[in-house]
Amino acid sequence: MFIDPETSVDLKRSIFNAIVAPRPIGWISTMSAAGQVNLAPFSHFNIVSTSPPVLIFSCNSPEDRPEKDTLVNVRATGEFVFNLVSYDLREAMNLTSTAAPHGVDEFELAKLEKAACVKVRPPRVAASPANLECRLLQIVEIAPVVKGDTPSNVVFGRVVGLHVQDQFFDGAGRFDTVKAQPLTRLGGIQYAPPGPIVEMPQPFKRAAETKREAS
Repeated sequence: MFIDPETSVDLKRSIFNAIVAPRPIGWISTMSAAGQVNLAPFSHFNIVSTSPPVLIFSCNSPEDRPEKDTLVNVRATGEFVFNLVSYDLREAMNLTSTAAPHGVDEFELAKLEKAACVKVRPPRVAASPANLECRLLQIVEIAPVVKGDTPSNVVFGRVVGLHVQDQFFDGAGRFDTVKAQPLTRLGGIQYAPPGPIVEMPQPFKRAAETKREAS
């Protein structure tokens, strides 16, 4: 079956979320210029570079106002924090997705403890296995093209600070993803923790490794 998303009026946008899955959840905390705190999950989120470390998340325009509070806050302050959603935090994360009125503190709504950051003003989720402090690099607007499209803005942020709870480091000093049990987003209202883990050695050598062996 072929579906043309520009002409099919029956196409549900959730079909894309179900196909491009699982996806990490961007649980983003921000603070307004006036000091109001916001916490919201975004299912269009990922890391796009490790050197420099850069994260992205995408905000669709809500129905009740031009932009979500998260985007407004990032524009105003240039700062945000990514909080890893573990499986144990799934209910709290879901509560923070509520379309709460402007000015509502979702930390309080979900009964989540705040923890201070070092380089940015927004607080982080204290119970999260890992938190990444970020400063805004740029915002890219995705304008509507066909009828039914929703305006979106993709936020790029550089990681300037990292918090990891000690128990989530393994014996080699690496982050233990299996232990952290990050929750992922599927289609519709479906979520899932990591499935079976498979290790696959790289079938190639990096240029730096080849150079070292030759010297």
